[in-house]
Amino acid sequence: MVNTFKVLAVVATAFTLSACGETAGERAATGAFIGGAAAAVTGENIVNAALIGGAVGAVSCSVVPGAPNCY
Repeated sequence: MVNTFKVLAVVATAFTLSACGETAGERAATGAFIGGAAAAVTGENIVNAALIGGAVGAVSCSVVPGAPNCY
């Protein structure tokens, strides 16, 4: 249960902060960086978290169109 909570926290953090950037590529890179960094802190798999963070960052504007830098 604790690992599930940590993974959800990483995903939520990446989703919240991944809207930084003006293009989908910038948001994907930011999400990957944030996901990887959060995984390193929580002891989770860094590669998986970076992939999840990157994917969340890339689609963040389609999920939350009112987010900053979403045009």
